[in-house]
Amino acid sequence: MSDETESELVAPALVFPGQEAPESAFRVAYDLLERSAPAGALAVIEPALAEDPRNTGLRTLRAWAFLARAQLGRATEELTSLVEDDPTDVWSRHALGRALERQSRPAEALPHLRLAAVMSGDPEHAAAVTRVQSRLAAARN
Repeated sequence: MSDETESELVAPALVFPGQEAPESAFRVAYDLLERSAPAGALAVIEPALAEDPRNTGLRTLRAWAFLARAQLGRATEELTSLVEDDPTDVWSRHALGRALERQSRPAEALPHLRLAAVMSGDPEHAAAVTRVQSRLAAARN
């Protein structure tokens, strides 16, 4: 027999939702949102944001989760803050417009939707502009 010491196998630590570092919380929350589990995503996001409250990625995922749960007031608040922090963030700008539209606030939604459509060139963003413009025109008549 040799003098080699036996090495112990060490299992990785168990990590439960809410205990992740902000980087891993993002991955877990994103996966949960992709699987249509916004409540689970929020359970992961909130503790991570308590550690890093200005984390834009986590705040964006929180806005997505609020939208998925139809918590439109909270989504609007988060998205407004994200757009103020970075006016060129196309996703946040479009999502803010959609949140306002879903709250029957088309006049407030339209400028955000227009900017997102121009910045992205995305046909779906352009369709949102057309839809809201049509609603506003119908409301005037």
